[in-house]
Amino acid sequence: MFVKVCGLRTIDAVDAAVDAGADAVGFVFAPGSVRLIGADEAAPLVARVPDRVETVGVFRRQPIDEVLQLARASGVSTVQLHGDEPDEHFRRAVDAGFAVLRAVSATRYTEAGRDWRERLLIDATDPGSGVPFDPADLPVPPSAFWLLAGGLTPDNVGALAAAFAPSGVDVSSGVESAPGLKDPGRIRDFLAAART
Repeated sequence: MFVKVCGLRTIDAVDAAVDAGADAVGFVFAPGSVRLIGADEAAPLVARVPDRVETVGVFRRQPIDEVLQLARASGVSTVQLHGDEPDEHFRRAVDAGFAVLRAVSATRYTEAGRDWRERLLIDATDPGSGVPFDPADLPVPPSAFWLLAGGLTPDNVGALAAAFAPSGVDVSSGVESAPGLKDPGRIRDFLAAART
């Protein structure tokens, strides 16, 4: 089970995720997010992460030139785009040397009825709300690599992963003690539950 811990902003949170065995850690560069971090603040955190762990920059409806500039300045290896960005943005990111993740809501994925070429992160119907999935929201999960996200916690990740059989899971608010404040203990608990 591939596990991504997203919205990290402190050394303690990064170290907890890496030490607990996360496969990827995410840094949010999307304006308006309570988990927003600047590239200059993220760069030393990214530098702490061992090569075996994927580092992901999260962007939402931002110009692709801005995305690439922030990704380079922070040092992340992967660009995750939310917000129905055009295919050209993903091509530009790949051409610039980044791996990519396409994030869509369950509703958007189902309505689109297409096979995206990128790895997918499928979020709950209301992304960022912390409201977990209803299995009825995703009647036909992707057959290729995809991450389940949206309202996951140490208490429900096992059951939801069993229901959907994703390639992996993504967590942010579910391992926080307050909005934007990661709890190292909850990070460890989430990793243990996701892998059990």
